Amino acid sequence: MEEKKVYHLSHTDLDGYSCQLITSKIYDNIEFINSNYGQEIDERLAQIVKQVSKNDMVLITDLNIDLQQAKYIDEKAKEIGFELVLLDHHKSGEDCASLYEWYTLDVSRSATKITYDYFSTKSDISELEYYVECVNAFDIWLQEQTELFELGKVLARYVMASKEINRIMFSEENFIYIKYMLENAMKYVKNKDAYIELDDLLHSIKKSFFREDKNNTLENLVSEYIVKLLNKNKDKMTIYYDGKKGILTYSAGNISIIGNAFLKANPDYDFFLDINSRKNISARADNKYDVSKMAQKLFGGGGHANAAGGRFLEFKDSFIYENIKEQVQKLMQSC
Repeated sequence: MEEKKVYHLSHTDLDGYSCQLITSKIYDNIEFINSNYGQEIDERLAQIVKQVSKNDMVLITDLNIDLQQAKYIDEKAKEIGFELVLLDHHKSGEDCASLYEWYTLDVSRSATKITYDYFSTKSDISELEYYVECVNAFDIWLQEQTELFELGKVLARYVMASKEINRIMFSEENFIYIKYMLENAMKYVKNKDAYIELDDLLHSIKKSFFREDKNNTLENLVSEYIVKLLNKNKDKMTIYYDGKKGILTYSAGNISIIGNAFLKANPDYDFFLDINSRKNISARADNKYDVSKMAQKLFGGGGHANAAGGRFLEFKDSFIYENIKEQVQKLMQSC
């Protein structure tokens, strides 16, 4: 019989990722999804429901879902037949917790601590105990536990500063990266003055993830890595306009460098297009297509033949890449 799959939805901060770090030590067949609050939770729950099967498990941590979201996922769990578990510590979840037995709420512990205590009865994860206490001390603000609190503070900055891999386009790689950062930090947490040592090591640990053979600046190493991800995923990211072939990214950052590198490596592509949450469009080409004309016609913008921009005013931001691509491609097909 096929092993059940676990879909673990968690918050996008230290507490949320640490919950997933714990379950990564327990389950092999597990998919990690991360979300902020509001609309993104709705989209992520719908995304999970499309994939989950009978007897699978949906685990939600460090997110207090509202009554409407709770009703939705509860009905889907009964309809499809998957196990549903929510572990959280936000007081604003009290209404939901009083209605659903799968909703565990404890405001006295961080979600990481709750998750650790929940799963430590099922598996030996004692190697994580000190790390968990560091996260707990920071997340529920136990400043009197000075060493633990300071370590947690540095770890929280680790997560906040580890945004080099866009989680909308590359959610799996984003999690792998943050997990790598936290696991490497765990090697030092019991050292004397570990929080100072880790603060000094942040940049070098980052570079160790992206560096393969030759050393370079972090910016260049990240750009090379992102281009490789784009090459790997280009088929599902390809768009077409005016008989030309392009690739669409979302908030990729460093567009000039990444766009140029991708187009050089993929001569069958004519343009590189990026859109962000503020509806801004950036277009790049490599002497094969005049993107200023596209920017002017589609996005009310303009620029140069190889570098142009504009705004997609009707764009509705989404947290699912496929939804973003669908809107852009639909506009291109209509013009």
